[in-house]
Amino acid sequence: MFSTGIENSVPTIEGGRTRVDEMESCGHYRRWREDFALCHEMGIGYLRYGPPIHTTWLAPGRYDWDFADATFAELRRLGIVPIVDLCHFGLPDWLGNFQNGDFPVLFGHYGREFAARFPWVQLYTPVNEMFICATFSAQYGWWNEQLASDRAFVTALKHIVKANVLAMRAILTVRPDAIFIQSESSEYFHAESPAAIRPAELLNSKRFLSLDLNYGRPVDSEMYEYLMDGGMTREEYHFFLDNRLKHHCIMGNDYYKTNEHRVAADGMTCASGEVFGYDEITRQYHARYGLPVMHTETNLNEGPLGTESADWLWKQWANVLRVRNDGVPIVGFTWYSLTDQVDWDSALRLRKGNVNPLGLYDLDRKIRKVGEEYRKLIAAWKDVLPTQSICLTVPVVPLDDIANIGEAGRSGVAAHA
Repeated sequence: MFSTGIENSVPTIEGGRTRVDEMESCGHYRRWREDFALCHEMGIGYLRYGPPIHTTWLAPGRYDWDFADATFAELRRLGIVPIVDLCHFGLPDWLGNFQNGDFPVLFGHYGREFAARFPWVQLYTPVNEMFICATFSAQYGWWNEQLASDRAFVTALKHIVKANVLAMRAILTVRPDAIFIQSESSEYFHAESPAAIRPAELLNSKRFLSLDLNYGRPVDSEMYEYLMDGGMTREEYHFFLDNRLKHHCIMGNDYYKTNEHRVAADGMTCASGEVFGYDEITRQYHARYGLPVMHTETNLNEGPLGTESADWLWKQWANVLRVRNDGVPIVGFTWYSLTDQVDWDSALRLRKGNVNPLGLYDLDRKIRKVGEEYRKLIAAWKDVLPTQSICLTVPVVPLDDIANIGEAGRSGVAAHA
């Protein structure tokens, strides 16, 4: 699956007074037909995409589907398979933030209503980057609730992951063969001294929390104490252990240069740059969960030479092939995003309008060097991968064949659970 994305991030900042809407910043609301046409022309068959949650989900049981109806109809017409991103870093104003305990159940209803309206959609990422969302909102104090404590983080995390689980359950009542691709940041923490080994070990356990809970895997002992100290109850914890949806899932691993960190003796971290790389870190995640994987996000600034992002593309693709050649079933690759992003350099914390040259196309929709190279990569590999043991083929029902969706692929990717 060769993929890209059009980001529907909508976190709030400045105490909830300012909404950062990445689709608005990148001009997608005005140019969505053009954006989809660019995907189609490049040969990209899969698109990480979703409706803006804050303008679609108006209240419990109330929705404005106009934009979703128009955009998803065009995706279907073009034969582009959406990987539907329902919640990307923010909530509607009426729900507040991720400290709200009503969010999980209500989000499950939202997921079911979307699936009922678009029954031909099979691939979903109900909540994007659950760990990052909880960390940036409730541990770093950057977005949404803008809190900075372990208790706030645990509260946000349990609500976010429960919302993801309940949305998966709800979608499956409509589309029993739905496949859920978790897009989660794959992290690693390197100790920079012997005194830093222990804090690095704790952070390397903490990085797994969202996926442990989502897949019903018992957390590490130190993390169990951390969750309990942070306010999670035994009943809440056992909700996750009783979750049996892993067999419907593909583990999406996002990887950027910023995903690896150096850890000091006092537990403080700083960027380490690429040390292990996507290959090694993804194999660690696969060893823990045993699921098929997908490279669900990567990018790099184009840089002064004009070739930095294209070089990074080929490096990431080499890592994808290395993962598969090491025996890990990998189903796809994503350059994120279709166009340049705005204010990614501040992690969407500041609304300055800084254009970051990360896309396959710039914001004038002119192709970048990395876009040209991605088009070449897709053309070169699209006919090779299905005929060799390099890559799994995901069971996707054709867009024009939904008559028997109840019987098609009910077990999702059960063979790899």
